[in-house]
Amino acid sequence: QVQLVESGGGLVQPGGSLRLSCAFSGSLFSMYTTGWYRQAPGKQRELVARIRNGGSTDYADSVKGRFTISRDNAKKTVYLQMISLKPEDTAVYSCNAIQITGTRNYWGQGTQVTVSS
Repeated sequence: QVQLVESGGGLVQPGGSLRLSCAFSGSLFSMYTTGWYRQAPGKQRELVARIRNGGSTDYADSVKGRFTISRDNAKKTVYLQMISLKPEDTAVYSCNAIQITGTRNYWGQGTQVTVSS
């Protein structure tokens, strides 16, 4: 059974930075594409960034150039480095892991990111 535990959220001023971490517990981490999604109040959940085991990445247009996703396969951890944060980045950020066969899909509990002065 896979569990995902996020950490690193919090309150930051506009222009600030945060790094989110997602610890993956379970086996076959390399068989999963991992990503970060976010949901702001009153809005649908959206993909922020994802990274495949081979290292290829996808980003939402709104975060390109500001956010960087990475993964450490030895530590089974996925990171989201966020810089130049804006108030519109405020949301609950959730980690996702989906097996490359598409048969298993897991979510973390989410971590709140608030960008405000």
